[in-house]
Amino acid sequence: VSLRRTLNPDYEHLVRLLSRVREEQPQDPVDVLEEMSRELKRGALQQDRGALRDVPATTPGQWLAEQQRALFSRARDEDEDDLVETPLPNLAEVAFFFQQAGVGLGGEEMQKVSLALRQLSDARPLRSCRFWGKVLGTEANYLVAECREAEPPGGAGGEGPGEGGDEDIVPPSTYKAPPVVPAEERGTGTNSSAYFVCREPGLPWTRLPDVVPAHITAARRIRKFFTGRLDAPVTSYPPFPGAEAEYLRAQIARISSGTQVSPLGFYHLQEEDEEEDEEQGTTRGRVEENPDFEPLPVTAMSNSLSAWVHHVPHILTQGRCVWVNPAEKPVAEPDEDEEEEEEPDEPEREEGPALFTQIDRLPPWSSRLSSALVPRFAVAYVRSNLWPGAHAYARGRKFQNVYIGWGVKSDAAFSPALPPDPQREFPGGPEVTEEADPTPQEERALRAAAEDKDETEDETEEDEDTE
Repeated sequence: VSLRRTLNPDYEHLVRLLSRVREEQPQDPVDVLEEMSRELKRGALQQDRGALRDVPATTPGQWLAEQQRALFSRARDEDEDDLVETPLPNLAEVAFFFQQAGVGLGGEEMQKVSLALRQLSDARPLRSCRFWGKVLGTEANYLVAECREAEPPGGAGGEGPGEGGDEDIVPPSTYKAPPVVPAEERGTGTNSSAYFVCREPGLPWTRLPDVVPAHITAARRIRKFFTGRLDAPVTSYPPFPGAEAEYLRAQIARISSGTQVSPLGFYHLQEEDEEEDEEQGTTRGRVEENPDFEPLPVTAMSNSLSAWVHHVPHILTQGRCVWVNPAEKPVAEPDEDEEEEEEPDEPEREEGPALFTQIDRLPPWSSRLSSALVPRFAVAYVRSNLWPGAHAYARGRKFQNVYIGWGVKSDAAFSPALPPDPQREFPGGPEVTEEADPTPQEERALRAAAEDKDETEDETEEDEDTE
C-alpha cells in the first residue's frame, strides 16, 4: 500500500501513532497498537476548555430562592387569622394605590418586601415599620425599612469626626478646627427613626448607623452613586468622613426631610411637645394623627399644592433639626491661675421652615390625578422634582410616601467644591522678613552720621585726658 504525503486524516493519524510507538517503545507494540490508536482519536476530539467556566453547583438564582424560602413558611403555632395588632401597614393596599399613580416595584416584589418586613418586625421590638423605598446602586440595590423602635436607647446618636487628642507636631500647626456639632439623640430630630436595609427580600436586615451632622453637611457637597456595598469607601471631593453606610443614612435623612408630605390636617403636634415648642419658640415636636381630620376631595388635592404639608422637621445648615450653639462650652469651675479668654461672638440662631409648611411655597413639586376619566375612584399624588423618585398619594384618610431612585438630588445649581486657599507655610515677623536695600542717599547720610559720631567720641576722650 502506497501512502502519499497529503493532508489525509488517516495519514496524519498514522504518523502520530508511529511517532508515539517510537517514543514509548512498548515491549509488544502489536498488542497495544490498537489501544494507542483509540487514545489518539479520543484526544483529538477533546477541545480546549480553558475559556469555558465550570457550571456552579448552585446558581445565584437558586441561592436567592433558598434564602427566600423562609419568607413563605409559617410557624405551626401561628394562628391562621392573625388578630394581634401589628406594626406593619397593609403593603398590598399601598402598592395598589401607588400602582394607580404609575409607581411601584411590581406585585411579586412588593409581596416579597411585605414578607421581609414581617420577618423584621418579628425579630425586633418595633412600634411601627413601613417600607421607605428602594435606593438603586451600580452593583446592587437597597431596600429600606423605616422603623420606630419600642424603646430607643438614649444618648447621642454618634460622635462627630475630629474628636481626639492633639499631637505634637513640629512645626506646630496654626489651624484651628471648627467646633464639632453634636449629633441628635435617638428618637429625636434626624435620628427619630431607625432604618434597616437589605439587598433582596429574604436576606438579613442591617441597621444603618445613626446620622451625625458632619455626614449630612458633607453629603450636601458631593454627588455620588451608590454601589450596593455598605462597607464600600466613598471616594469624593470634599472627602466624606465615612463609608457608604454613613453616606446612605445621610441621604435618607435628607430625602425624608424634603419629601415626606401628608394631607393638610392629617397630623398635629402632641400637646406636651407643643407646650415645649411654645416655650422655646420652635416647632420641632413629634406629630400624631389628628382624629378630627376631614379629608379633602381628590380633585382639590390634585389641583392645589396647598393641600399638602411637610410633617418631617427641616434639616438646618449645621445638619440638625434643632439648632445648637457650637461655640457653647460646658460650665466648669473657674481656675484662678488661668487667664480669662475672650469669648467669641455668639452665632446667630438659625430657624428653618416650621412643621406643616405647605409645599406650594416650594416650587419643585408636581401634582396629578391618577385618572381624569374616572375621578371618583382616582387617587391624588404628588412627585418631587428636586428628588426624582419621591412620590406620595392620598385618598380619603389614607396616604403614603415612597422613594424609588438613585439617591441623588437634581439640582442644576450644583457645582463641585473648590479647593481651599493655601495656608501660610510659616508665620510672618521681623525674623523671616527680608529688609529692603538702602539707597545711595541713605548710605551717604548713614556714613556721615557715623563719622560725626566718631569725631564726637574723639573730642570727648581728649577733654577727659586734658582734665
